[in-house]
Amino acid sequence: MLAETICSAVSAAGLGIAALTAYRKRFLAAARITAYALVPIGLVLTGVVEWVSGMVFNPSVWAGFGLLALAWLLLFTTRAIERRRLGASGEPAKKKVKGSRAPEAVAPAASAPSLGAAGAGAQREPAPSRKPAAAPADDFSDIEAILKKHGI
Repeated sequence: MLAETICSAVSAAGLGIAALTAYRKRFLAAARITAYALVPIGLVLTGVVEWVSGMVFNPSVWAGFGLLALAWLLLFTTRAIERRRLGASGEPAKKKVKGSRAPEAVAPAASAPSLGAAGAGAQREPAPSRKPAAAPADDFSDIEAILKKHGI
């Protein structure tokens, strides 16, 4: 009963504000305020407010929410633990046996991508079948030709 009264008062106040807004010749804003003001009374008339207030104040509903939260927590916790146990390949990780040797370390160069000497940052000499790099004067000859063609 109290919730219905509060919703009616909120709607009445909203309609009053909408009337003042319309008086100031702001009809679009007044229509928007009227739409918002009619929502609480509409919820009361459809029975949604009574249903929600009955649900909120019922202890068995809260027990149900608690059980749903517990189920959610258990589900996602077990999934997280399972993902941690799986290796990067998607297969279960092998358990270490006490007294067994640790896997051997890999040399840093072994994990580097195989790009050849150029990937390592070293200067490499041109291959014999390739033409050596052109001199800087040759590089600009075609650009000069284009500029002369356009009269620049």
